[in-house]
Amino acid sequence: MIDFPQQLRCEYMTDPLGVGERNPQLSWTLAAERRGTAQRGYRIIVASSEELLATDNGDLWDSGAVESAETAHIIFGGAPLVSRQPCYWKVQYTDELGQTSPWSATAYWEMGLLAEADWHGEWMSYAPNEPELSPRPASYFRAACPLREVAQVRAYVTARGIYELWVNGVRVGDALFAPGWTDYRQRLYVQEYDLTHYLQPGDNTLGLVLGEGWHCGRLGWAGNVNYYGTRPEIFCQVEINYTDGTCEMVSSGTSWQCAKGPIVSSGFLLGETYDARREMPGWCTPGFDATAWRAPHLELRDGVPFCFASYPPVRAVQELTPVAINKVDDYRYVIDMGQNMVGRVRLRVRGAAGTAVTLRYGEMLYPDGLLYTENLRSARSTDLYLLRGEGEEVFEPHFTFHGFRYVEVTGLTAPPTLATITGIVIHTDAETTGQFSCSDKLVNQLYSNIVWGQRGNFLEVPTDCPQRDERLGWMGDAQVFARTACYNMDLAAFFAKWMTDVNDAQLPNGVFPLIAPDIMPKSAEEAVARNFNWGVSYDGMPAWGDAGVIVPWVHYCYYGDTRLLARCYPHMKAWVDYLQGRSADNISPADGFGDWLSIGADTPKDVLATAFYAHVADLTARTATVLGKNEDAAHYHGLFQSVGDAFTRTFVAADGSITGDTQTGYVLALYFDLLPVELRSSAAAHLLANIHAHDDHLTCGFVGISYLQRVLTECGGTELAYTLLEQRSYPGWLYSVLQGATTIWERWDGFHHEKGLQDPSMNSFNHYSLGSVGEWLFATVAGIGLDPAHPGFAKVVIHPQPGGSLTWAEARHRSLHGLIKTRWERAAGVFTLAVTIPPNSSAIVYLPAAEAWEGGLPLAAASGITGIAADDGQLRCELTSGSYLFTMKDSWEQIG
Repeated sequence: MIDFPQQLRCEYMTDPLGVGERNPQLSWTLAAERRGTAQRGYRIIVASSEELLATDNGDLWDSGAVESAETAHIIFGGAPLVSRQPCYWKVQYTDELGQTSPWSATAYWEMGLLAEADWHGEWMSYAPNEPELSPRPASYFRAACPLREVAQVRAYVTARGIYELWVNGVRVGDALFAPGWTDYRQRLYVQEYDLTHYLQPGDNTLGLVLGEGWHCGRLGWAGNVNYYGTRPEIFCQVEINYTDGTCEMVSSGTSWQCAKGPIVSSGFLLGETYDARREMPGWCTPGFDATAWRAPHLELRDGVPFCFASYPPVRAVQELTPVAINKVDDYRYVIDMGQNMVGRVRLRVRGAAGTAVTLRYGEMLYPDGLLYTENLRSARSTDLYLLRGEGEEVFEPHFTFHGFRYVEVTGLTAPPTLATITGIVIHTDAETTGQFSCSDKLVNQLYSNIVWGQRGNFLEVPTDCPQRDERLGWMGDAQVFARTACYNMDLAAFFAKWMTDVNDAQLPNGVFPLIAPDIMPKSAEEAVARNFNWGVSYDGMPAWGDAGVIVPWVHYCYYGDTRLLARCYPHMKAWVDYLQGRSADNISPADGFGDWLSIGADTPKDVLATAFYAHVADLTARTATVLGKNEDAAHYHGLFQSVGDAFTRTFVAADGSITGDTQTGYVLALYFDLLPVELRSSAAAHLLANIHAHDDHLTCGFVGISYLQRVLTECGGTELAYTLLEQRSYPGWLYSVLQGATTIWERWDGFHHEKGLQDPSMNSFNHYSLGSVGEWLFATVAGIGLDPAHPGFAKVVIHPQPGGSLTWAEARHRSLHGLIKTRWERAAGVFTLAVTIPPNSSAIVYLPAAEAWEGGLPLAAASGITGIAADDGQLRCELTSGSYLFTMKDSWEQIG
């Protein structure tokens, strides 16, 4: 008997409520220990009730027996689904031996409200003319809700701002900063909640707390306030189904009351002030005296659509205990969390009513132990708690987050202990799918820094930094790090959502912006009008705007989702067409940031821009091929070749040297395949010579570093790549580790024990771009690679390439098909490699051989291993799913 399918998901989510996709995608994984397990067919049943599903009655959809190996991206094929439709489903599969599995456990999804006529209610705000400066006080809303015996209750909530939902004194759910960040002028996301078990027969109270969030709070470094609107507003629709079959609706409107409360002010950049003396005990419970509360200001809904997006919310995912407390003076203490993190703290404190406890946040300390905050620029990052004076009090901010390792506390009436402060780690709650470790503790710390940098900056959108006055979705940073990011976390839904933001931000002429959601001025005049210290628009910038093409392609490679690729394709075409229109003889203009923060090696901007122009033309051609758009594929492939020819003609000399003679210039030309075959080896030789000329150090900035290690490996420089990885002096990845870094820095030399801190105007200590080396750690060091011809790791490329001082390395990555694992060791002349390939996948394994094999294998192949051959001095095997161990000494001694 084979096992039943597991991990059933709809739209990449487990049992989601509020699905807005009318034909959602379904997926599952297979569970099997034996080798070679594969799916040859499946059957899905979707029913409107569990009772029907139990009888195998698929009244919504019965796929019937389908011959297919696909376990992901199965599009619901039943009749069009309607609003509120409950969908219970299960799946069974037939394996390669013809055995049929038992049915899976029941999974569920529920459709959101799909029609404009489904929405009832008005926008609520505290007043029509609230203060226009940030941070604002939060607004509280309540509504009495007397009920009979309920069968089911659903709430649909969204806001222009961010909110919390409360029922009868209990907070509903654990998502933070809902409804999330979008361009509020184009779409608003709605969350659906199941309130059935929060309510009781008799009196009930609904409550909402509303903060400014991204909608009208401070955004960016120029003090932008009210970018999307002048006040926070909230919409709520509660639908009550009684056991007697009747229905009732409570929507935002005249039945609600509002007030201000203890959250005196709260904003992302400046922090939160909370006055516990203004708390309103029981404010969202029955019996509370709300006679002093006022009627909210109401406005009709406008034309901005309400949408449902299935992606993981921001949550508090971990708690950290401080590692040290330093007394600065009689009233100031600096608490060290031991890890640069993103989130907030929980404060436990005692004192008299009105006592003010101030919490300031920073990533570093000055040599005298004082908190370093200059690099925060205009972000105040300060929380203030005013005590109510009743025993031990606990404070945790509601509507703000900070990037910090150190917390300065003032105002305590007694010295703090390690229990006074608890760090609350916050980020988008995407599943962790990757893990890497090796024999070098410093490299392991580097990988930890990469992961912590990603966690802190993948908060609703992929931000550049979490601490200073930016925290924006910089597209260049996202595209260079996307491949590493997808190894570490399941970002299928996260990036699908963000690509909607990117496409929403595209201008009519095809230009992609610098950031998404976009808040940048589009002209010098707008910049002046908004007091934005950015004289001109940098939209359409090479390597930044190109994220609109690169990220969808990366998403496809890692997750195999052609639907997202199809949705992005018109936007990809528009961008490449724009680039073609602005180029002269297929050479792009020299503009943009270039290879940002390179080390004394400025790659000419026209070299960089033209290289990326060719690259996105190539990716657009590949996308067209995947989507079956053959004419487009031919057009964009021809464009790619033309731009590549122009690049060679304009920038490449007969000896293979490239204008600028920078590492990034060579790396881009080689990685993007812009050079004719006869010049590739000479260009690679120039790259290696350049690195040697810099005493075996890298000089790449944000743009080039993403591809450097992979290019070195592909052009025979694997040992040099290891030298760069293990390089301990500046500039290099381990340099910051040796300076005490616990996240990736923006600058290679953000801090030095002897030289001190870099220029505070641009010195983030949590900036993931330079951590893009993580992809190489997985694909080359540990050897878990992907094949774009078989996206989603349907066929895994296992190709570890040991080097440097490492004696072992291991990694794991949970793909759509299941867990992939590798571990290799080398000791006393023996090399061993353990490999696990998940069910319904296969792999090609390359093993480092002492010499080329011409006579086949020394031993017969074990079960599950086929296609064994010598390949350029390596042994190449094809594997079915399962676990394998390979051992090599001077000759192959075991394959099994």
